[in-house]
Amino acid sequence: MTREFYLYNSLSRKKECFTPIHPGMVGLYVCGPTVYGDAHLGHARPAITYDVLTRLFRHLGYKVRYVRNITDVGHLENDADEGEDKIAKKAKLEQLEPMEVVQTYTLLFHEAMRKLNTCPPSIEPRASGHIIEQIDLVRQLLENGFAYESNGSVYFDVEAYNRKHHYGILSGRTLEDVKENTRELDGQSDKRNSYDFALWKKASPEHIMRWPSPWSDGFPGWHLECSAMSAKYLGEEFDIHGGGMDLLFPHHECELAQNTASRGKGGVKYWMHNNMITINGQKMAKSKNNFISLEQLFSGENPVLEQAYSPMTVRFFILQAHYRSTLDFSNEALQAAEKGLAKLMQAARDVEALAAKGTGVNEELVALKEKVYEALCDDLNTPIALSHLFEAVRWVNLAKDGQVALSAEDLALLKELLVVVMTDVLGLVQEGASEGNEELLDGLIEMVLAERKEAKARKDFATSDAIRDRLKELGIQIKDTREGTEWTMIK
Repeated sequence: MTREFYLYNSLSRKKECFTPIHPGMVGLYVCGPTVYGDAHLGHARPAITYDVLTRLFRHLGYKVRYVRNITDVGHLENDADEGEDKIAKKAKLEQLEPMEVVQTYTLLFHEAMRKLNTCPPSIEPRASGHIIEQIDLVRQLLENGFAYESNGSVYFDVEAYNRKHHYGILSGRTLEDVKENTRELDGQSDKRNSYDFALWKKASPEHIMRWPSPWSDGFPGWHLECSAMSAKYLGEEFDIHGGGMDLLFPHHECELAQNTASRGKGGVKYWMHNNMITINGQKMAKSKNNFISLEQLFSGENPVLEQAYSPMTVRFFILQAHYRSTLDFSNEALQAAEKGLAKLMQAARDVEALAAKGTGVNEELVALKEKVYEALCDDLNTPIALSHLFEAVRWVNLAKDGQVALSAEDLALLKELLVVVMTDVLGLVQEGASEGNEELLDGLIEMVLAERKEAKARKDFATSDAIRDRLKELGIQIKDTREGTEWTMIK
C-alpha cells in the first residue's frame, strides 16, 4: 500500500488520511435497505458509492470485509418510535407473512444491484436473525445505567448519557437543540423524555412480529440492530461506517451513543455519508408523484421518464457527482450521461485494438494516470477521475486518427485507465458484461459486422443497410470510419 487515501470523516468534519485499524484489512459497515418496497433511485447512490470504495480498496491491495445489513424488523413509520413496523404494515396490506415481504423485496433489491454491477457484500446479516445479540446489548445498556424499562419497553436514557458524554457530537447538535426539535409527549408515552429512543418495544396485541425477551414479547428498536450486528462481524472497533446523509441523525447518532454507552468507545474510526438524489430540485417521494423505482428507470415505464436508461448509464450518472454533493436527476442529465458513457465505452474498445507505433514513454500519459489515482484517493473524487479519463479518451482518438504515435508502454497506460480502472474500480462495463458475457457479445457483433463487410464488398448495399438497421433496433449503433467499423451500445 504505497498510496495515501484521504477520507472525509463526518465525526471530525474534515478529510483524514485513512489508516486501517488492522494493517491491510478494512472493515466497512453500511446501513442497507428496509425491504418493504421496490428498490428505487435513492438506493442506487449508496450502493454505488460504497461499491466503488470497496473496489478501490481492493485495487490498492487491501482486504475488505464489507458488511451491509438488511432491515427486516424494528423500523417504525417514524423516528419517534410510533406507528407500525413498516414491513408488518406491508404484510397486512398484501395479506402475506412478514418474511414473505422481506424475501420478495430483498430478491428485487439484489437483482437491481446486480444490474448496477455492484459487488455483493462479504456478509449481509438480517436484523431478525440477530435478536439474541440485540437483547444482550440492551442488557448491557441497562447494567451500565444508560437505559430504563417502562411497561415492558426499554428506552435509551439520553439525559443520563449526555451527563457523561456528548449526545449530538456526530450531527453537530446539542441536547438543547434536540429538545427544541422533538415533539413534546402527550402524557401517554412510556418514555421519560420525548428524545429518548427505543431499544426494545413491547408488542401490542395486534403486532405481528415479536420475540420473547426479559422485558416483554416485543421487537428491537431500529437503531439497536446496527450496533449489535456491526460488533458481531467487525468487532467493537472497526474502520468505516457508511450510509446516506439522512441516516446521520437520528440513526447514526443513536448508534454512536449506544456504542459508547455499552463499550466505553464509539467503535467507528471514520463515519462516511453520501448525499441525496433529488428530482428536478425536489426530494424524491411518492407523495410528490416523482418516485422512480430502478426497474422503471431501466424500462422507461414512468411518466417522469422520457426514455429508458440502462443500468450503466445510471451508474455513470451517479459517479459524475462527488458522493458528498447533492445530485439532481433530470432526463437531460441522464441523456448527457448516456452520451458520455458511450464515448468511454468506445474508447475502451478502441484502445484494445490500437497497434503500437511509437517508442518510449509519453510523460503526459504517466502524469494522467497519476491524476486519476490522486482523484480517486482524494475522498473518492469520481467526477475529477472521470474528467481525466476523458482526457485519456482524447489520446485514444488522436492515435486512431494517426495524429500521435503511441508506444506499447503508452498503450499499456491507457489500457490501465480505460479498461482496468474503469472496470475494476468504477465498475463501468459494456452492457451485459456484468453478467459475464462481454466476450460473447463482442464476438457475436464482430461476426455480424464481418457479414456486413462482405455484403458491402459484393456491392449488396441492401443487405448491408438491413444489418445496420437491425443492429440499431437491438440497441447497437455502428459507424464506418477509415480504421474500420465502430459499434456502440445505445440502450
